[in-house]
Amino acid sequence: MGTRRRRHQHHGRWVVPAVAPAAAAFTAAGLLLVVVAFHCFLSPPLGGGGGGGGGHRVVRRPNPPFLLNKPSELRRNVVGTVDFAVPSGGSKLGEELWASKLASNFFGCSNATKAFADAKAVTEPNRYLMIATSGGLNQQRTGIIDAVVAARILNATLVIPNLDQKSFWKDASDFADIFDVESFISSLSNDVKIIRQVPDRNGKTPYPYKMRIPRKCTAKCYENRVLPALLKKHVVQLTKFDYRVSNRLETNLQKLRCRVNYHALQFTDPILKMGEMLVQRMRAKSGRFIALHLRFEPDMLAFSGCYFGGGEIERRELGAIRKRWKTLHASNPDRERRHGKCPLTPEEVGLMLRALGFGKDVHIYVASGEVYGGEETLAPLKALFPNFHSKETLASKEELAPFLSFSSRMAALDYIVCDKSDVFVTNNNGNMARMLAGRRRYFGHKRTIRPNAKKLYSLFLNRTSMSWETFSSKVQTLQKGFMGEPNEIKPGRGEFHEHPMDCICAKTKGRSGHSKPHPSNRIGEAMEKRANDGEFDWRDLDYGENAPLGRDSSNETDSDMHELEDMVSD
Repeated sequence: MGTRRRRHQHHGRWVVPAVAPAAAAFTAAGLLLVVVAFHCFLSPPLGGGGGGGGGHRVVRRPNPPFLLNKPSELRRNVVGTVDFAVPSGGSKLGEELWASKLASNFFGCSNATKAFADAKAVTEPNRYLMIATSGGLNQQRTGIIDAVVAARILNATLVIPNLDQKSFWKDASDFADIFDVESFISSLSNDVKIIRQVPDRNGKTPYPYKMRIPRKCTAKCYENRVLPALLKKHVVQLTKFDYRVSNRLETNLQKLRCRVNYHALQFTDPILKMGEMLVQRMRAKSGRFIALHLRFEPDMLAFSGCYFGGGEIERRELGAIRKRWKTLHASNPDRERRHGKCPLTPEEVGLMLRALGFGKDVHIYVASGEVYGGEETLAPLKALFPNFHSKETLASKEELAPFLSFSSRMAALDYIVCDKSDVFVTNNNGNMARMLAGRRRYFGHKRTIRPNAKKLYSLFLNRTSMSWETFSSKVQTLQKGFMGEPNEIKPGRGEFHEHPMDCICAKTKGRSGHSKPHPSNRIGEAMEKRANDGEFDWRDLDYGENAPLGRDSSNETDSDMHELEDMVSD
């Protein structure tokens, strides 16, 4: 961060050149002032963090920010390096920045084929499948979607899933508090028979046989592991049901996933109305807006094992939180960041967006929990984008009162606003990011930006050594392939909910109403193979999510399992 003292190497040693006594005294005094200034810059504020930080201290930034002045203005910071100004205006890309030119060439296509039999023809009597979901809102959403698919594979009747009420947030909401039950049942009546509860036997409610299955279980896996128990016990409950269905399924089952996710699974009216009100208030402030899923909460940062420049205070605080997960290996923060496994800081996200061409006048809706470092961590982002909003700033406490005590309902409001935004920016690869990325692809390939964190790392590290124009140009180059273009999807880490390619069709040129499968719709197999082969990393988790099981289970209770504890939030 500071200016480097010139040193000469001589016979393997670093030698400081001799200077005159007067000059040496003058130099020493100057260096003392630099040290004092440097110390003041890094020292934490007295009394802890800024507002909204929940007692966490400020995350100190390892690099000084670009100035937010007129393009012609510049200054020197306390250690002598020059910061170039960030222009207030946007780029000349115009509409292309907000939407892809290719988006209109694709559309969602999830209707079943004629070969997919009606539920009445395949559902076997006396087979009831119950599901206990796991984690936060979006993790539970994946469980609900896959529960329908599992019931179809087993030709069973699905009981309305039970939501996780014991994880990180202790959210007491049940399915009917968040999702429209009637819509869920009726929309899927041709695919899977769904009921509210298992019918009584001899005046008593049958007790389910509980079991847990491996993650990414294939159709054959369900037939071999679950069906025998279902035939014998008749009522089976699958516990900790998250990511328990393979990405590799035949096309009709993949399309069923899409019908559940994008059509049948609707929020309740109170959530929808509140979410739409937030969207309308954003539109009233600006014709279009960016939604940012920031994900810079203390628990998430601790789990990631990354370091953000806060010195020993940060290491101590996040290290204490990290001890919650007994099975986590020791982290190597430098390696994690070099490999692109660390979220960007709020300032870095703001600089990336400004470099891409979004002007200072753009309105941003931020979906986030408690930000580590509080308002001082958010200050650089707010300086870059002063039109900064959240559900808490758009709505009164009275309006939010019915939702405030329920983390999943609050997350549902963020989900709606992010879904309706013109541009969605995700600073992670968690469940909400993946679910929204898939949904936005399905409904017209709306612009979705994710940072190329691996490549941006070195650029941010050296950003003060270049002009703003150079920095901006490099960001735009590095972000190619990470801007949500229809043709940028390629095999890699991910799963079907993020890349629902079996449910996206390309319009046939010159033939209205005709379509063909998306050219990338066979990447799921490659993605799953790579995801299974690769090492586990925090970006595959979301709030309340657990690590993959290391062994199978046949009839285990939750206390028998030694998994990671519940993670942060959705």
